[in-house]
Formats: sequence, structure tokens, C-alpha cells
Amino acid sequence: MRVIDLSQTIHPDMPCYPGTPQPIFQQLSSIEKDGYAEQLLTISSHSGTHVDLPSHILPEGNSLDAMSLERFTGKGFAIDLRALVGGVISPGELQGYEVQLQECDFLLLCSGWSQYWGRGEYYTGYPVLSPEAALWLTGFHLKGIGVDMISVDSPDSVDFSVHSMLLRSGILIIENLDNLSSLLHSTFIFSCFPLKIAQAEAAPLRAVALVDEASHR
Repeated sequence: MRVIDLSQTIHPDMPCYPGTPQPIFQQLSSIEKDGYAEQLLTISSHSGTHVDLPSHILPEGNSLDAMSLERFTGKGFAIDLRALVGGVISPGELQGYEVQLQECDFLLLCSGWSQYWGRGEYYTGYPVLSPEAALWLTGFHLKGIGVDMISVDSPDSVDFSVHSMLLRSGILIIENLDNLSSLLHSTFIFSCFPLKIAQAEAAPLRAVALVDEASHR
């Protein structure tokens, strides 16, 4: 079994969704002065690799308090979308994987967009699910959908329709993943445990995959 880190590193200069403040790291004490080191971290609940919960978009949606740990781990399946032309993920890009989708808990969409992490290109032009594709995916018993992009909606979206559709169906959204290409053609368990924050509508997390080495082709 191999453990693969799928998370981006949180640091003060990291990419953030437009309008989201940068993390602030403040040194409270040092080993040299105080005998121990401690930092104060000020970060958005949507910093870095994070999970969006229903209360992020839906007034009646559940927050983190209402969810058990089982909601954040399960069998994963990664689809290779790196050759996608046009920037929109249509149902046709996904329908060939119906059998795998019926058997998995988490669908991970590998667009390759994480290669632009830390560059201006990361914020625009990334592929997004069409409303039709998002609707089709709600027909499966998925716990969550993860992407190696900053959002599942386009950067100019005003109604966040894909977020709303998935979250209303109980499908969690994991954004800003990394290293998804290493999961293609593998059997793996995906885990995305969030920080245990009261009333959270989202939370940073450490996303990992436990890959069955014997399954890798």
C-alpha cells in the first residue's frame, strides 16, 4: 500500500480564490526566546485544498457538525481529462465510466490544472462540469467529487450552479487537489478529513490516497 499526498501546501503567498485573503502566519514565541515555538495562523476556511459543505451555498444545508467521519473517506476513482478540448466537461466525457462510478464513493477529475498552481493561469480557463454533466453525476451514490482546480464553477459564475446542484444532492466538493495523475489506472482509498471546526461551511484538509500497488497498471 502506497500513501500519496494530494494536498497543496498552505503558506502566506499561496494562491487563493479571488477575494479570499491570503493566510497570515504570526510567530507568537520562539525556542531561542521562550523555549518553545508557536504560531498564530489566520486562514480562510477555503484556503488551499479544502472541502465545500452544503452550508457553503445552501441556507438549509448541513455544516461540518452534522457529518460523521465516514463521509470523508471511501473508494476513489480518477478520470483523466487532461486531453479535454473546449474547457467544458460534458456528460459524454464521463458516460464511459458508468460502471466505475457505480462502485466508487469519490470521483476525482484529473484535468492537469494543478501544474499552474502559483501562476496566473490557475485562476482562469480551467475546465468545469457542464450543468448537464453535474446533473448526470447526481444520479450516482457519490460521497464527493474532487478536482485539481480552484473551483467546480467557472470564474465568472454568479449563481454557482454546479456547486448548488452537487451540494443539494449531498455530494461534497473537494477543490485544489494535486498529484491526481498518479492515481490514474489505480485502485485506491481516498480520504479528505477536514479540521474539526464548529459550524464550518468548508474546511482545509489533508487529502491522501491509499493506493493498492498490485492494482497499478
